[in-house]
Amino acid sequence: MNAATRQRRNGKPPVPGGRWHTRAFSYLFVFASAALFVAPILFMLVGSLKPDARVLAEAGGWHAFWPGSGASGQNYTDVFHRVPFARYLVNSLWINGLIVALGLPVNAFAGYALARLRWRGRELALAAVLAILVIPFEAIAVPLFYELTALGMRDSYTVQVIPFIANPLSIYLFYSFFLGLPRELEEAARVDGAGVLRTFLTIVVPNAKAAFASVTIVTFLFYWGMYLWPLLVTGGPSVRPLPLGIATFYTLPPLQWGDILAFGMMMVAPVLVIFVIFQRWFVRGVAATGLKG
Repeated sequence: MNAATRQRRNGKPPVPGGRWHTRAFSYLFVFASAALFVAPILFMLVGSLKPDARVLAEAGGWHAFWPGSGASGQNYTDVFHRVPFARYLVNSLWINGLIVALGLPVNAFAGYALARLRWRGRELALAAVLAILVIPFEAIAVPLFYELTALGMRDSYTVQVIPFIANPLSIYLFYSFFLGLPRELEEAARVDGAGVLRTFLTIVVPNAKAAFASVTIVTFLFYWGMYLWPLLVTGGPSVRPLPLGIATFYTLPPLQWGDILAFGMMMVAPVLVIFVIFQRWFVRGVAATGLKG
């Protein structure tokens, strides 16, 4: 008598994938997929601890994933001596923090207005959001650059923040989430005399924590690695973020691969830490907002 038969007699449904070889294949596939994504990060971490001469010399075998003798943190120290890394890090944290902090209320209000309020032109506005969503940023980067240059906003924090406060993806994620909220909660607040703004702040926002968490993480991760726009609008290191900093660092002589990998590891580490800490919220938020891969 197999496990599925025993489960049926006990009144329990059979567990999918009950055969051992099916489970083994599933575990093997998950492990291989995880290894595929973890390998570049492991290579970068190990390479950042090696002397520069060994980084490329050992890149072709398993030694690339093992620090071996002579491993140290010298490459990390060299990064701080060669470029103002701390300044780049502060710039990235400040720029991304402002984009997230200012974008959350703007995009949440817009998503709520599209999902719940009835006003002339709502369908047209929703269609415009969806249309802008499919337009790549590279297609509008140059005209936007000339527009903001004419306003005298180049080489500043402002020019790296303002264009990204209103985000069509964030608006659509909030819109999708608010459509799924039960209307009874809002209607009860309206009966008690609450207006639109009070209803949104006291009823909708507390029940949309998953959506806010998801939009926060997605927005932060996306703009943390943005390269094209800072390249166009910044000229000096005073407001230069990390992606542009590592591109500049790569061109500095002498070419030290250990230092470059150390720079990359310090650039990736904050994102990994944030994702690990808020992983549960991210998964819940993705499921709640209907974000598809």
